[in-house]
Amino acid sequence: MAEQDDYLQLLPTARHAEILALRRENQRKLHSRKKGFLAYRLPYESVRHLRASSLDLAGDVVRIGSSADITAEDRQRVYQVLRGFMPWRKGPFQVFGMDIDAEWRSNRKWDRLLPALPDLKGKIIADIGCNNGYYMFRMAHYQPRAVIGFEPYHHHYFTFLTLNSFAGLANLHLELLGVEHLPLYEACFDVVFLMGIIYHRISPVEMLKEVWQSMKKGGTLLVESQAIPGDAPVALFPEERYAKVPGTYFVPTASCLQNWMKRAGFREVEIFCSHAMSNEEQRRTEWMVFESYDDFIDARNPALTVEGYPAPLRVFVRGMA
Repeated sequence: MAEQDDYLQLLPTARHAEILALRRENQRKLHSRKKGFLAYRLPYESVRHLRASSLDLAGDVVRIGSSADITAEDRQRVYQVLRGFMPWRKGPFQVFGMDIDAEWRSNRKWDRLLPALPDLKGKIIADIGCNNGYYMFRMAHYQPRAVIGFEPYHHHYFTFLTLNSFAGLANLHLELLGVEHLPLYEACFDVVFLMGIIYHRISPVEMLKEVWQSMKKGGTLLVESQAIPGDAPVALFPEERYAKVPGTYFVPTASCLQNWMKRAGFREVEIFCSHAMSNEEQRRTEWMVFESYDDFIDARNPALTVEGYPAPLRVFVRGMA
């Protein structure tokens, strides 16, 4: 993973020795003979030599290469590798002419971010919980100096590595790390994207403080979160699950999220978008065949989750470090 070493040279305030030690430990695990790792690593290794002749990162679909770039035999191999990375949560992608319709129509979220997007050219960016890297590829269109994705799940890690082995973008990097590792990156980032993460943390304000500490003064944080309706600065704390998802702790109103960010040290905090969720944005597809939005909502009352809680909104908040 020598290409990952390069970006650390851009971050003089990062704790290099500790990051490299974690990376070595993660690589040791990934190269073990355990089936859970082999199931993703070996497919990646079988196609990593293939290269796309073109990229289109400006549109809704992240397009990597064309069908003319590879042989029919390689096309079948790539298709099987991509199917093996199911479920695809973020997208859409088109890879060597093959369409991947992910669960989330992530282009809609990106479009909502655009009005608040700072200039990304030449910037050092963190994408926390980056999944398969869809948003990282969209960021690459704006010519950042480096985008570092934080993603602790090896399934998503190898999905991204496979996609970027085709795309060949040297300014995109992924670490098998989570938001809890941000203290290793003090004063490093010009822009941080924190999307779909905050309600999974037991201490959201403490997490936001760590995000603030990882940012350069004057940097921009973009947060997207599930939320409940209402004007009061309160948060729902579900008994066990929210919309069937375990590990969901505080689901705030928009004003509550805004207050969290202010208390964590961010300034000029503004809510720039809020919308109701629907099955037009999150749904089952042939690339994600498990339960999705319709299964999480009360069939008799779409204003409620199956647990009887208010159905989710999605809110977008921007703040400055």
